[in-house]
Amino acid sequence: MRTLFLLLFCYGAFAAHAQTTPTQKIGYADWEYIFGQTPDYKQIDNELKTHGAQLENQLKAKYSEYQAKLNAFNGMPATTPDAIKKDKEAELAQLQESIQKFQQDAQTSLQKKQSDLMVPVFSKVGKAIEAVAKENGFTFIINAQVSGGLDVLLYSDEKYNISDLVLKKLGITPAPVTTPPTK
Repeated sequence: MRTLFLLLFCYGAFAAHAQTTPTQKIGYADWEYIFGQTPDYKQIDNELKTHGAQLENQLKAKYSEYQAKLNAFNGMPATTPDAIKKDKEAELAQLQESIQKFQQDAQTSLQKKQSDLMVPVFSKVGKAIEAVAKENGFTFIINAQVSGGLDVLLYSDEKYNISDLVLKKLGITPAPVTTPPTK
């Protein structure tokens, strides 16, 4: 009898605990989809393309200068004194080094420009995701994509996708999704 009472008591305690433990609601949002729908997307894309084109033009100018000096060096007569040849070789080496440094600096500049442009968007979308999560009782929101294109989720029910709710919170009407024709 004592064992039966103890067993019933444990079962009752477990049942009471299970009823008081809140369920956790997990949703997900597709960052690329949300960002692609924002008005900021085209502006940021254009600014990055413009900045990249400016850097590309500067790099082409440096290459042209290097190529011209290399052609001049290769066209020097065989009777050119060694001191002049060494001076021109040093100048070419310096130009090559300058081009390599510019390439590194250009990559850094492009990454910084992208980061500077994206920080306000990340903040705005992050606040909208947080508001939607709180309004709809979500405990966690997971990004559906990770850089490199690998999915974080192995399975997801579309009813927990809050991407359109986030867009609406941002004041954006989601564009209709077009599905590719099936074969």
